[in-house]
Amino acid sequence: MKTYEYINDFMYFVIRPDKSRGDGAFIYCSGVNLFRFLPITKGRHGLGSNPAMRGLQLVNMGIRNMALSKGATPKAIRGDYCAGIAPTKESWYGELLLIENAPDLFPEDIINYGVINLLKKITKACMLQDANPPDRLLEPKELQGFIEVLCSRYGGDKRN
Repeated sequence: MKTYEYINDFMYFVIRPDKSRGDGAFIYCSGVNLFRFLPITKGRHGLGSNPAMRGLQLVNMGIRNMALSKGATPKAIRGDYCAGIAPTKESWYGELLLIENAPDLFPEDIINYGVINLLKKITKACMLQDANPPDRLLEPKELQGFIEVLCSRYGGDKRN
């Protein structure tokens, strides 16, 4: 079975089949690089409510709802299933989920929904006027370039 991956220096969405749990079982890993988003999130949120972290949490709730609507079963699990996915050593926030009884194309739907909606939620929460996140899934490096431009435009490049 195929592993589905969308990874750049700002985010990752990875869906791996879990053969030990049977057909249609997937481990879903998602993460957001809190450091890389800092130029556009710093100072634009209250205490403990980082827009990148909160955006990922909301996207994952949407993915749970998608799973249920397609007859799949999302389950919270713990473990090191997502270890080593983050492409950098910076500060990442990640989530992990088991999805059972998922239809064949569901992993592709997750990535498409997750990437597009994560960026929309972050730009909306940060009130970035004229940010215009894409409505279609860009290649990972292309989206990384788009986000880097946003970071430069709205917060300056603070990665020194």
